[in-house]
Amino acid sequence: MQNDEVIWQVINQQFCSFKRKTKTQTFCRNEWNATGLCNRQSCPLANSRYATIKQHDGICYLYVKTIERAHSPKNMWERIKLPKNYEAAMARIDQELIYWPKYMVHKVKQRFTKITQYLIRVRKLHLKVSRKLVPINKKVERRLDARERKAEIAAHIDKAVEKELLARLQKGTYGDIYNFPEQAFDKVLEGEEME
Repeated sequence: MQNDEVIWQVINQQFCSFKRKTKTQTFCRNEWNATGLCNRQSCPLANSRYATIKQHDGICYLYVKTIERAHSPKNMWERIKLPKNYEAAMARIDQELIYWPKYMVHKVKQRFTKITQYLIRVRKLHLKVSRKLVPINKKVERRLDARERKAEIAAHIDKAVEKELLARLQKGTYGDIYNFPEQAFDKVLEGEEME
């Protein structure tokens, strides 16, 4: 048999792995917590009757924990799919939690409203066109910069060799050894004369 008060005393005064204390408040990081606060009414571990809302892939579910299922932790939470219509879902929450404490019903409805607003914002963001951030890999960028520097050096060497060959051809060092297209050679010579 599960005794809620004993469990709460252990959690509150000794140790709870979900508890996070700040200067002003104590929070609970348990995924089943409906409020996110660590107190007697909000603790999912210390309440044998508990309810919360969770969403999976944009669909909201009401999870209900009852004392009858406490002997089997695997089946402890009953999952109830809520309709997509907000008013119909609120009516379904009222119907499922009809004899529950008002505090719990109110907190479940609050959580459902918050999750619904979050899902609406997510859908709007998916519809909006946004810039995609692309990470820059520094290692690859460095490698490309090094290749560019080497290519520039090689290009300067090519230009120097080309100028040297043109100078030798103008002097007639090689004579008629090479058969260059005359039009291309004349264009190069004209470019040299214009400079």
